[in-house]
Amino acid sequence: MHIHNTLIDDQFAEAFRMWACRLIVTAIDEHWAQVAAREATGYGSSVIGCDAEAGLERTLTPDETPDGRPGVSLLFFAFNAKALAKAIPNRVGQCLMTCPTASVYDGLPGVVKSDDSDRFDLGKKIRYFGDGYQKSKRVESPTGPRRYWRVPVMDGEFVVEESVGCVKAIGGGNYLLCGRDQKTTLDAARRGVEAIAHTPNIITPFPGGVVRSGSKVGSRYKALFASTNHFYCPTLRRVVPTLLQQDVGCVYEIVINGLTENAIAGAMRDGILASIGPDIIAVSAGNYGGKLGKFHFKLRTILGGDATA
Repeated sequence: MHIHNTLIDDQFAEAFRMWACRLIVTAIDEHWAQVAAREATGYGSSVIGCDAEAGLERTLTPDETPDGRPGVSLLFFAFNAKALAKAIPNRVGQCLMTCPTASVYDGLPGVVKSDDSDRFDLGKKIRYFGDGYQKSKRVESPTGPRRYWRVPVMDGEFVVEESVGCVKAIGGGNYLLCGRDQKTTLDAARRGVEAIAHTPNIITPFPGGVVRSGSKVGSRYKALFASTNHFYCPTLRRVVPTLLQQDVGCVYEIVINGLTENAIAGAMRDGILASIGPDIIAVSAGNYGGKLGKFHFKLRTILGGDATA
């Protein structure tokens, strides 16, 4: 299958089960809302080494937020609800309570405990920073009663929701751009990330949405459970087996986490179509032979057929 001159490899992206929560963060203006987003999602690229994979889902207008202020929607992914229950209060306490004018709300307020969802304490933990001067407020909403904590801080009060919902989600949707050189391949990767930047229910958690160090499961070093994906490293093509076409000089990976399979598949499609250009020789995907994750996103199925002129 080709799209223009770009080969669409007969591969699938192998994704796996994760859990996710959404925070709505507001601030006095868009500048401080974006500052809050950057701080809270920092060091959130991969659960190989981070407490959660994190990213900006989208920017919110005042009519979309609980308090009528500018805001952002942030998504956080981890392997289970317990890991999120540890990571999120830490990030909120360190990065959002400290951020001027920021407030934090649950982005999945209707979620209750079940086999596919859970809730964990947020403001209920952070309130103790108020040293006994904190106050709570119960508010009725379309999804039921919600409780907020008001923690006194030096610029007024830090408002934070008492608990946060989390749901089963998917991590590791991806596609690989195999290009002629670093500059043109990076430009293509950026086009793809920008094309999916406002897609609901997904994030691209790596730096600028792009991964230069794609990994494989396992390593020759016992202490590591992941290492460089040598099959796609152009500098190793003469010394190890390669999956690269002859003229490929650079590969970048776009990793997509999402709340649903449809969200990830749609983002992959939009990103790939935006990325394709004359210097992209092939589009492939990272998988582990079906041994790591049960969600398989087949490139040719996502792109809809056998061949496109």
